[in-house]
Amino acid sequence: MTGPVEVSVPATCANLGPGYDSLGLALDFRDLVTAEVTGGSGAPVIEVRGEGRGEVPLDESHLVHRAMRRAFAEMGCETPAVRLTCDNVIPHSRGLGSSSAAIVAGICAARGLVAGGSLLMDDDAVFALAATIEGHPDNVAPAFYGGFTIARAEGGTFHATSVSVDPRVQVVVFVPPDPVETKVARGLLPDSVPHADAAANAGRAALLVAALSRQPELLHPATEDFLHQRYREPAMPASLRLVDALRADGVPAVVSGAGPTVLAFVDGSTRAEVEARVPSGWQVRALAVDRDGVRVTARG
Repeated sequence: MTGPVEVSVPATCANLGPGYDSLGLALDFRDLVTAEVTGGSGAPVIEVRGEGRGEVPLDESHLVHRAMRRAFAEMGCETPAVRLTCDNVIPHSRGLGSSSAAIVAGICAARGLVAGGSLLMDDDAVFALAATIEGHPDNVAPAFYGGFTIARAEGGTFHATSVSVDPRVQVVVFVPPDPVETKVARGLLPDSVPHADAAANAGRAALLVAALSRQPELLHPATEDFLHQRYREPAMPASLRLVDALRADGVPAVVSGAGPTVLAFVDGSTRAEVEARVPSGWQVRALAVDRDGVRVTARG
């Protein structure tokens, strides 16, 4: 094993409107995990600061440690006793990829602690394991690779493709005070949708790739969703009201991931005006697109 490592992972927005379970965008708003081997074996020592403090478990069931155990096993190593310090800024259960950030952080921390870890587990293997643990790849892809990603599952394997993002694209997120569990939001979705809705959604998702990569003036029509947002309204009515109000004024707004955070695409000329639309009691944050993905730094 090597010395301590620091792992920084960005927040993410999945779906982006019509790109259900496939499109994702990394945001420059990062959780930081410091991992250190303490010697021998035994229970981990875990400290959580910021988001999740006093709420998440501090034993082997902590998501970062669970991901580390899976990664150590993948590399053929026994899980050592570790000390973890988690400095969290990504809100939990708000649709900003906090679980994907924890999973990617845990896998990359384990790989960073093993001498020659990158030879035992390459980047493709890291992504595949992260997507397997999460259950779907749309958040873990941008968390790991950064930027704008298109992810898919084929025959039990996961794949991700990175697409450049137009430098004019900026983001404002509106974070409500109350969380919504992803399983609750997913549970509201129907087993099937009308063929016309599926066809319209496919067109919007294709347009969104062009809009984000080189034609941001098309983001408003490109972010129109027909598959999931309206079905989730009972779990987050205030979020859908905000999406509707922003879109009525020409702002490209979507539910971030499974919600209830609302994401709006802006540029330098519209950011301040959109930020001012924050509802009472909500948090608002203007964010750049993160282009790096996970960062791992050896310490000591």
